[in-house]
Amino acid sequence: MSVPETMKALVLTSPGEFEIQQVPVPVPGAAEVLCKIRAVAICGSDPEIIRGGLAGIWPPAYPFTPGHEWSGEVVQVGPEASGFAVGDRVAGEAHKGCGHCRNCLAGRYTICLNYGRAESGHRHYGFITPGAYAQYNVYSIKSVKKLPAKVSFREGALVDTAGVTLHGMELSGITAGGTVVVIGPGPIGLIAMRFARILGAAKVIMVGRGSRLQTAVKLGADLAINFEQEDPVEAVRRATDGEGVDEAFECSGAEGTFAQAVRMVRKGGSVALLGVPPDTVEEKLPYKYIVHNEIAIYGSRANPNVSWKIIEAIAAGRLVVSDLISHVFPLDDFAQALSTFVERKDGAVKVVIEPNGPEVGRR
Repeated sequence: MSVPETMKALVLTSPGEFEIQQVPVPVPGAAEVLCKIRAVAICGSDPEIIRGGLAGIWPPAYPFTPGHEWSGEVVQVGPEASGFAVGDRVAGEAHKGCGHCRNCLAGRYTICLNYGRAESGHRHYGFITPGAYAQYNVYSIKSVKKLPAKVSFREGALVDTAGVTLHGMELSGITAGGTVVVIGPGPIGLIAMRFARILGAAKVIMVGRGSRLQTAVKLGADLAINFEQEDPVEAVRRATDGEGVDEAFECSGAEGTFAQAVRMVRKGGSVALLGVPPDTVEEKLPYKYIVHNEIAIYGSRANPNVSWKIIEAIAAGRLVVSDLISHVFPLDDFAQALSTFVERKDGAVKVVIEPNGPEVGRR
């Protein structure tokens, strides 16, 4: 494939300031591939990075290109990048661990002990390493997974999102024939609702409000609880004959929801935290209740070792994600896309950017 010398990229120039610039196309190094970015979804963490709420950390410096939920095709293969060829369709992951610390060796590379040390081999694309809001970007072969032709690039951009839910569920488990509650009907919560069923849950309760709660109803929630109209803990207990649910998945990161999730699960139940709260949120938890009822609590970071499972589930038609993509924009209209996502305009759920235009023959 012909690769240009320059490309369009979204460049953060300072906190809250960005523009579309013409920048050099990066060159892949050892065990890396250059990918043509075909679709990149806006994640809930992106607005905070763009706003500069984590400046100095995410991103570590300016100028910087964010974006981490992406799919595309390999257009150049660096040395030692075995197993990949020009033309391969791929979906990306944000994390690439150092590969040699205790956590990486145990397969827990999203909590790499050498986080942020580029010299160790660690990468966090779109956060501290240049990301996917560009026409091209370089990735480690450890951070890309092959995408079959039957999975569209738009669907491929949601592999990262879906992986967050599956990782949390692999940590907590899903009780076959049991009941699950999902707090927060955003993209992660809606996929969690679907994946809980795939893994054997018989009933899924969704807690939220507004248009997204209505979306959950349309997509098959067994029970929708509007926390603005009733106490969600009481409503969940009432719906489970006082016992509580088997597993609770907190997907909003909102203040107070962690404690609610704990109160919603049955004795011996599990809570998985999939939403990322602001640094200012510190929860007051029912300590004794957790101990006496043996409530298991799992922190969950990103999507280690699950991307291939998500891709296979989408390809097989078991996991549907295409209907969660509510809006699609070209890279030049990023400001409008971001506003649509943040303000949830026109019922926005998942907003996707196509830096190189739409995929031919797909909708």
